[in-house]
Amino acid sequence: MRRRALALLAATAALLTACTAEKQHEDDPAAPKPGTLRVLASSELSDMTAVFDRVREDTGVTLRPTYMGTLDAVDLLARGKADGRYDALWLSSDDYLRLRPDAARKVVSETPVMSSPVAVGVKPATVRALGWHPENVTWSQVGQAVREGRLTYGMTDPARSNSGFATLVSVASALSGAQSALTDADVAEATPRLKEFFTGQKLTSGSSGWLATAYQRRGTVDALLNYESVLKGIPGLTVIRPRDGVVTADYPLSSLAATDARTREDVRRVTADLRTDAVQKLITATTHRRPVVASVRPAAGLDPGRRRELPFPGSRSVADGLLDAYENELRRPSRTVYVLDTSGSMEGGRLKALKTALTRLTGDFREREEVTLMPFGSAVKSVRTHVVEPGDPEAGLAAIRRDTAALSADGGTAIYTSLEQAYDHLGTGRDTFTSIALMTDGENTAGAEAGGFDGFYRGLGGARRATPVFPILFGDSSRSELQHIADLTGGRLFDARQGSLDGAFEEIRGYQ
Repeated sequence: MRRRALALLAATAALLTACTAEKQHEDDPAAPKPGTLRVLASSELSDMTAVFDRVREDTGVTLRPTYMGTLDAVDLLARGKADGRYDALWLSSDDYLRLRPDAARKVVSETPVMSSPVAVGVKPATVRALGWHPENVTWSQVGQAVREGRLTYGMTDPARSNSGFATLVSVASALSGAQSALTDADVAEATPRLKEFFTGQKLTSGSSGWLATAYQRRGTVDALLNYESVLKGIPGLTVIRPRDGVVTADYPLSSLAATDARTREDVRRVTADLRTDAVQKLITATTHRRPVVASVRPAAGLDPGRRRELPFPGSRSVADGLLDAYENELRRPSRTVYVLDTSGSMEGGRLKALKTALTRLTGDFREREEVTLMPFGSAVKSVRTHVVEPGDPEAGLAAIRRDTAALSADGGTAIYTSLEQAYDHLGTGRDTFTSIALMTDGENTAGAEAGGFDGFYRGLGGARRATPVFPILFGDSSRSELQHIADLTGGRLFDARQGSLDGAFEEIRGYQ
């Protein structure tokens, strides 16, 4: 089975067309403007608006960020696709960048601006029930609570989010007992304990923001694993930095080798301003990140005590191997129903785009994953379920490709009736990450109406109601109609009209 290296290759094509990822600037990043720095930035930096405004006041330089996942940004850089389009790089961490010589040589400076360690945010009632003293908790204690069935948690997808990847590295380093850079032997040593640890993961996400929202909406997990800065922004969590060590993001701002001397001077001025006492105080007060300037104290509520920095993988092969193990062995399997509009309006180019996107997506499906294709027109046309079996993954993938190739366009658009059937198909009682992906190019014209579906959804039991719908805006579909479905079910809307259908399906993968 074709497997991604850190889920980067399939995502890159989507990211080049932009806008299916985290919200990015409306202007074309390839169009430079005087006094503006086009910054390729980790999506976590979207909370820095007040800081960007202050930098503009201080320096006269406007920061124009394009947000995407850290690992995807590194791949974009390595492939030379950032040359001439961006002036600076601002990632949560350059650790993975350093494992990619083809990306590292694109960077000519690297200055940390702030920091935030991986942490565990736990409900206070759970802390009390476990008898924990937050300042003394270790990763081993977290793992023990999971094994005993006393702790469940959510974390972001390591293949899409650097917070998820840093969390994965933190857990693997701590549970393996590695004293230096992680090796393949360390990962193998830790695998049995890691499998136990990840039985506690009941919530996944492609972004920290959606993870926080889902945690608060569902109330079904006891804890979140993420950066301290993210956890501090969620009310009602006790934030614990495990005593045996953490992986820390240091958010370096870097110039790119393809830029000219004037642009690099602008980056230098912005970096210098970001490290002044006044701006460091603003950063820590507004984002809960820690200052990197010794003269500035962390904001109230940030424990000033130090923690050991856990070792990062020593090579790209180890990093890729760790992620591959997570995707295919360690985490709970995924179970997804793809509710696909194949009404008459999809005839021609739209149906071709759908087939192309789904065929490409088969290279991204994980072992043990259950995939159901549910094409619909005036009613559901068929329900075909396939499992990517570890012993013969290609058999399941080939079957999905065959069913995709057989899709044909006719009939009306029964969105809500089809969604009801998808929920009925999923049922309850499976220990999986379960979701529904809805793609439609038009408004509902047949079957149940919006009000009827709302009543159907609210009548579902708790477990079934926890299944989100991720609609894709495509063709002539209604944004308000699909946004309502996402809001009702706790999903998220993806826009393939601004980007690409391939990119929308790929981005949803982080939530499955």
